[in-house]
Amino acid sequence: MKENFQIDAIPRSDKGKGASRRLRREGLVPGIIYGSGKDPQMVSTEHNKLIQSLEQESFYSHILQVNLEGKSQKVVLKDLQRHPAKPFITHFDLLRVSSTDRIKMFVPFHFLGEDVAPGVKAGGTVSHHESGTEIICEAQNLPEFIDIDVSAMDMGDTIYLSAVKLPEGVELAAQTEDYDTAVVGVHAAKAAEEEEEPSEIAEEDIGEVSPEPED
Repeated sequence: MKENFQIDAIPRSDKGKGASRRLRREGLVPGIIYGSGKDPQMVSTEHNKLIQSLEQESFYSHILQVNLEGKSQKVVLKDLQRHPAKPFITHFDLLRVSSTDRIKMFVPFHFLGEDVAPGVKAGGTVSHHESGTEIICEAQNLPEFIDIDVSAMDMGDTIYLSAVKLPEGVELAAQTEDYDTAVVGVHAAKAAEEEEEPSEIAEEDIGEVSPEPED
C-alpha cells in the first residue's frame, strides 16, 4: 500500500539569500513549485516535518500532495539541496504533475532473495553495482521502487539493466544497444573485497536540477 505524503506549504514573496536565512531561523525551509505551464510559486514548509518525510525512501519516488492556500496539487520532488556540513535542508524544488504527465524520475532497486541465492550459500558475496535507475512513465504509473529477484543467482552471475523486469507502463530513461549496465552480481568473497576498495564517488542529486533559479 502506497503512502499518502502531504506537504503543508506557505506562500512567500521575499527573495534573496537574506530572506531565505530568515526563514531557516524560523524553522522553515524555502522551496519552489513549478511546471504544468503555470508560473513558478515560491513557498516554504516546516523543516522538521520535511526531514521526517525524507527519512522514508518512498518519498523520493512518489506523487506528493502539496496543500497551499486551501488548495491541493500533485507534485514530485525534483531537487533537494542540503547544507554541506550540517543536517539541514536549504532548498527544495517540486514539479507539478497530472496523472498522465510523462515524467523522468530516479527509482531505487529492492533486491530480493539474497539469503537464499545459491552463490551466496556457496560462500559468495552479493555486489550492488547500481542502487536504482532513471525511468520514464506517466505520473500515475510511477513505482516507489523496482524489485530485482536475485534468489536464483549462482557464483559469477550478473544481472544487467536490460534484464530488469519493469512495471507496466514504465521504461528506462537511458539505454543503448551497445552498452548495458551491470546492476548486481555474485562473486567470490575475495573478488568482492577487491571491487569495494575505496574510490572517489561523486554524490548524485535526487532528480534533475530545476530550470528555475534558486532565490
